[in-house]
Amino acid sequence: MADFFDQLNDILFLDIETASLTEKYEELPERIQEEWLRKERLIQTEEVIHEPGYLYFDRAGIHAEFGQVVCVGVGYFQWKKKDKKLAFRSKCYANDDERELLLEFKALLEKKKWILCAHNGKEFDFPYLCRRMLINGVALPEPLQISGKKPWEVRHLDTMELWKFGDYKHYTRLELLASVFGIPSSKDDLDGSQVNTTFHLEKDVEKIKKYCLRDVEVTARVYMAMHPQSDDLEIEIIHLDESKKDHKD
Repeated sequence: MADFFDQLNDILFLDIETASLTEKYEELPERIQEEWLRKERLIQTEEVIHEPGYLYFDRAGIHAEFGQVVCVGVGYFQWKKKDKKLAFRSKCYANDDERELLLEFKALLEKKKWILCAHNGKEFDFPYLCRRMLINGVALPEPLQISGKKPWEVRHLDTMELWKFGDYKHYTRLELLASVFGIPSSKDDLDGSQVNTTFHLEKDVEKIKKYCLRDVEVTARVYMAMHPQSDDLEIEIIHLDESKKDHKD
């Protein structure tokens, strides 16, 4: 049990929220507009003729070439050996300047030899961060550098992959895992499909940050549920942005 919690201290749980690069398709640089239309033809499923760029607002945010990172939520456990309690410290990075946001996140990754963990992180969060960093001229920090590394040298965990148990065709939403493990939902007043509207039209970054932090906590709790240690283990949630504590079981 002690070894598990010692290793747990090195895991950085994270979640990113993304939005389209601009509010409107017409605001993109001309070359990028042309590339989006090519992408749009590949992803459209209707035979109805629409105006060019009609899918941009709803779909661009999930593609790193046409989107941007609007916030990065992170969290990590601290094992209190004396009290046999866990503290989970979380924080959200957000900045009007995406490059500055990514630089702040990079500085955190360079503080220690983190193991990164996200839900569907290997398919989305990790590659998206890498692509946006390079587009913004930010050198990749060591935890995100996978080129030339052997599989066992890449310190990436993915709760969705862990739940597959080798079933490569299986996709499971984080919300479904939270439901089956009895973990409170992170989708109370916002979900991923509403982030673009909340960011561009409502200008409510704080709402997105709170949603992002809840996803980070849910991911961490799902990871713990996959590695049961004690039914009565208490987890103290500490939001570093708010400088206040919230006790939860």
